[in-house]
Amino acid sequence: MNEILSSARVALITGGTTGIGAATACAFRDAGYRVAVTYLGNAEQAEAFSQESGIPSFEWDASDSDACVAGVAQVAAALGPVDILVNNAGITRDASFARMTPEQWRQVVRNDLDSCFSMSHAVWGGMKERGWGRIVSLSSVNGQAGQFGQANYSAAKAGVLGLTKALAQEGARHGITVNAIAPGYIETEMVRAVPEKVMEGIVARIPVGRIGQPSEIARCVLFLAAEEAGYITGSTLSVNGGMRMD
Repeated sequence: MNEILSSARVALITGGTTGIGAATACAFRDAGYRVAVTYLGNAEQAEAFSQESGIPSFEWDASDSDACVAGVAQVAAALGPVDILVNNAGITRDASFARMTPEQWRQVVRNDLDSCFSMSHAVWGGMKERGWGRIVSLSSVNGQAGQFGQANYSAAKAGVLGLTKALAQEGARHGITVNAIAPGYIETEMVRAVPEKVMEGIVARIPVGRIGQPSEIARCVLFLAAEEAGYITGSTLSVNGGMRMD
């Protein structure tokens, strides 16, 4: 029964050609869902991902509301209406607050928070009409605790948590659940860019003694998107190796 249901569902993952997004897309594919991913800017990388995984990729700016409406329509024409949205797209532009430029602030808030609004808004009406939907947005441990040099990123990721709780209240009576995942440090390009000495200090503060894997986050997304997860909404699942316990 679950396999039949999952095969009828369409999952869309933003920023889905690398890292956590790619692992999540492949996890949905392997579970029998129809899957699409979005990307912006690196067509060669997206093409390589699609060829290797068999998952179609679509290019648009997830923070642009009009582009999201048009993009979601493209996906619906190719695969069917979007039932599951994973808001994964995001960037960092780190700097101490004194040195942070307004442009660095705007870029991160636009890519990491505005995208969650624009993408959720684009699928919301269809989910309401069908009486079923799952939205899972990627926040961060640094959105929960803050981080030196990441005022923009921490603020945007904290905003994701607030948006999640508000949408959960509005979507509940329409069969739409809205949840967030707050990963700790995961082995992605973003984390690999952290200097080795800094990373050693970070790992020393993680009780399990290592950084996480993208597949571990993907498993959590799959859980929250399942048919059986209909009683979970407005929640934040912290996946950080014990780095922050609350």
